[in-house]
This record gives sequence, C-alpha cells and structure tokens, in this order.
Amino acid sequence: MTLDLTQDPVALTAALVDVPSVSGNEERLADLVHDALDALPHLSVVRDGNNVVARTGLGRERRVLLAGHLDTVPIADNVPSRRDGEILYGCGTSDMKSGDAVLLHLAATLAEPAYDLTFVLYDNEEVEAEKNGLNRLVATRRELLEADLAILMEPTNGAVEAGCQGTMRVRVRIPGRRAHSARGWLGENAIHAAAPLLATLVAYDARSVEIDGCTYREGLNAVGIEGGVAGNVIPDEAVVLVNFRFAPDRSEEQAYDHVRSVLAGYDVELTDSAPGALPGLSNPAAQHFIQAIGMPPKAKYGWTDVARFAALGIPAVNFGPGDPNLAHTREEHVDTTKITSAERALRSYLTA
Repeated sequence: MTLDLTQDPVALTAALVDVPSVSGNEERLADLVHDALDALPHLSVVRDGNNVVARTGLGRERRVLLAGHLDTVPIADNVPSRRDGEILYGCGTSDMKSGDAVLLHLAATLAEPAYDLTFVLYDNEEVEAEKNGLNRLVATRRELLEADLAILMEPTNGAVEAGCQGTMRVRVRIPGRRAHSARGWLGENAIHAAAPLLATLVAYDARSVEIDGCTYREGLNAVGIEGGVAGNVIPDEAVVLVNFRFAPDRSEEQAYDHVRSVLAGYDVELTDSAPGALPGLSNPAAQHFIQAIGMPPKAKYGWTDVARFAALGIPAVNFGPGDPNLAHTREEHVDTTKITSAERALRSYLTA
C-alpha cells in the first residue's frame, strides 16, 4: 500500500483512517507517511522513531510549521471508514486524521509556497506526556521545530482557537477510622467525610479571564473517587481526584497554590500538570494568519500541544476541520465540507 498525497484531502482522510494507528502502534502509518513525503523532491525528510518531519529550504523570510499527531484513541468498531453523503465516519476522522490529510496534501502540492514550511507528524499524543512524540522532538531535535508560527491541526470545526488552558490533577486524601458496619458509630466514615469537599467543588465560582480578546473559563472538578474496604467495613480513607483547568495567565505554580487555597484543610497531592499557552495574537505572524483566515479567534478550551511551542517562544494556534465535540466518540465523524474549506483557507494563506 502507498499513500497518494495529491489526491483529494477527503479521500486522503479516509485512507489515513483505514490504517489503524492507536497510540503506541503508529509504525505502519508512519512508514506510509514517511515514504510518501520522502518521494517528494522539494522536501527534506527526517524520521525519528514514529515521528516524521518534512521541511522546505527555499530561503524564505519566514517559516510556518504545521503539525498533527498520527495516533488515535482505541478503535470502537469504527475502522475502516465509511461515507454517508457529506459525512465521513471513522476513528480519527475528527481527531485528527482529517487535519493530517490537509497537512499532507499541502506538503505534496505546495512546491513554491510564500513561506518556508515544516510539516510535523508525530506519535503518542493521546497518552501520557512522557511518550508524546512532539515532546521527544523538543528534547532531542529542537532545531527541526524552528518556526515563526506553528499551526496545530487540532479539531476546531474550522475556527481558529488560540492558546490553550493549563491542566492539573491532584489527589485529595480524606482520613477516617475503620469499624464494623454493624457498629458504624464506633468509626469515622471517610467516604461520608468527603461530602464537604464535594460541596466546595459544587459551589466553586469559576473564573473567566479575557486575554487578547479570547475568554478562558476555568473549572475545578472532581473526576474520580476511591474508597471502601469491604461490604461490612466503615472505610478509613477516601481519595477524590480533582482536575483544575486553568487560564493561561496562571503558571503551574500559581495554579497549584490556588487549588491548595480552595481546598485548604485537606491533604492535597499533585499528581500531574501541564502549563497553558497564551494566545500570542500580538505576534505579527499570528496576526497575519488570523487576517488571512478571516474570522475572529476563540479561546481553546482544553490542553493541546500549542503549549509546547509557546514554551519555545513560538506563537501557535489550533486550526483544523474536525469537530472537537466528536473526538474520541464511537460515532466520531467529520463534515467533509470542513476538510475542503480548511485546505482552501490554508492554501490561500500559505501562497499569499
């Protein structure tokens, strides 16, 4: 099998979906992408594990980077793809093989763009950060990521979503005292003792903050609870897992301080966190992109790899044809008209 990157991006999306690439199993798709890009004479291609990076070397004044991840969440009886009118169904159609298809089609068909271009296809985005292929490139091949603007082909339903929220998870431990459930008054029920904590989270007044015209809304939520010893034992410990989605004007340290302040009096343990990314829309390259797309940007709710570029001092935006509300669902699909319009918009911007 070979990939024809010059074919219509809708057909190319279906071809990408039909090659399963659940996180950790991207090798076959990475092979196909590498071979297709390596056959193009106007690109210099580097393979790093299951990361594939292709670059032009035209000596242009600015360089634009387009990036997309090759992996998907586990398949839910939705591979191979199927088409119903303007709707294409399949695992990864929205997140984010439709964006990959647009990226790859542009890589193959833009031999003389207005900017030098870098195309990055990377692995393991849908799993823990230490496996993330883009994270590995930042650590080991930083020079390949140099750019004046990065465009992440994350699903945005054709809108421009700037920056991203930071995310943090903490474990809140609530102590109790064991006893036989027939004589529960002799113990202290740790699960019951979680009620005031949950009430605090229910009553939490989430902050909204506007940055560069984009409004980010924070959220502090319980996302898991553990407790219980046996069906006849009063539990002596409960643990509530809490997720804080914070606006990018907070650092990770400031976010953790805020969580501990809200949950004062509880034993709070930080388990993982990732910084947000400021919109960076004051940057001339970002402003030019926004003007070219012709629509006002919105805040990105959720964390994306734009944060990695922001940490490198590279302005980055999210822009892709997929619908984020359909990502990871059994019925995941993409409106094919969004694929076509995204390809046209990016082609116009990259050749203007």
